[in-house]
Amino acid sequence: MMKLNPNMKWSFLILVSLSFFMQSCLEDSCNETRTFIESVPVYVDEATIRTDITYNASRALENAGKIYSYGKYIFINEQREGLHIIDNSEPTSPQNIGFINIPGNFDMAIRDDVLYADSYIDLLAIDISDPTNPDLLCRLESVYNQYEFWEDRGYLVYWEETENTIEVDCQDPRWSQDVFFENNNRFNTIDVALDASGASPSAGGGAKGIVGVGGSTARFTITKNHLYAVDQGSMYIFDLEVAQKPVQQSTVALGWGIETIWPYKDLLFIGGNTGMQIFNNDIPERPYFLSEFSHARACDPVVADDKYAYVTLRDGSACESFSNQLDVIDIADLKSPQLVKSYPMDNPHGLSKVREHLYICEGQGGFKVFDASDPEKVDSNLLDHVKGIVAYDVIALSEDHIIVIGDDGLYQFDATDKDNLKELSLISVPK
Repeated sequence: MMKLNPNMKWSFLILVSLSFFMQSCLEDSCNETRTFIESVPVYVDEATIRTDITYNASRALENAGKIYSYGKYIFINEQREGLHIIDNSEPTSPQNIGFINIPGNFDMAIRDDVLYADSYIDLLAIDISDPTNPDLLCRLESVYNQYEFWEDRGYLVYWEETENTIEVDCQDPRWSQDVFFENNNRFNTIDVALDASGASPSAGGGAKGIVGVGGSTARFTITKNHLYAVDQGSMYIFDLEVAQKPVQQSTVALGWGIETIWPYKDLLFIGGNTGMQIFNNDIPERPYFLSEFSHARACDPVVADDKYAYVTLRDGSACESFSNQLDVIDIADLKSPQLVKSYPMDNPHGLSKVREHLYICEGQGGFKVFDASDPEKVDSNLLDHVKGIVAYDVIALSEDHIIVIGDDGLYQFDATDKDNLKELSLISVPK
């Protein structure tokens, strides 16, 4: 056996000691603090879903969603909770007059004083001839399939999100993961956080009787005596011949990632996070597919006129995209839509087109008005930019009267001078 001389022994001991020291230092250097979004699943059972609607005195806006105009009223969705009723007889002084509690509500459409609203997986028909005394006329149960069902827990309706800071080291399985589960809760790094708004199946179209008007982020629309509703993967068609008792006629598969529906004449424009689909609904109960215009994955509201469709694409956690742009699409040939031009935007959300004027909500970037008479020069024809507001969707009540919803609340503008919009009023969200 070889023997080490004293000098070699000391060298060996020093090397071993250094190796332990370096290993200890490396282990210590592996520790890091990471911030995740902890998403806790929220379930509801059928008894909760079937809770009766109620009417309450007005309450402040907290988490405003979709907007809908009907007669002298504006309805504002409080996400998952119901509808604020705004008497807009005087646009300079709108009055918040009441609240209809509708569990799990996101969308609405109205015709002839009957409000159609989603309540989780159900469709409700509600008499609002007196909005302060709503009367549930009909409930169609389990017509939507957008929520996962668990026998022991009920329907998974959304994820409640909170930030959670966790210290992990390199031996921890969570060290390199952007998504992981613990105790049924989901943890995501901030850049891949879930969209907590949930999914739920409103733009107004022509129909028998008086029909309201929704925005471009709508998932409900009424046209040709039918209600069309979309969720993430399907379009549901309801016959409204007897307004108080809607009848589900058919369901059309649309693929995944569907977000919005917009009616125009005999057409339905479907916005999804991978493209725009065009359907013909000259046979209202059986709309049929004409074409699709594909784009990079992005959130995608759409509006249209006789010649062009206008699509906003934006980034965001729910859309997994880095695009912020406006696409102008030639739809002269409905079976072969063609891109005219794309324009960079800040963070575009909902939009509206009135004659040659295009209104675009830019999220934190405010609200813009363009002259879109030349579809190839939209970006050089910015008429006004309202800054300092958060804008998500817009409805043109007339050529000169615009309403905008966002985190701040409900704005109304006099748009007589398109170069200088004038604020008429604001129903604000308390800070």
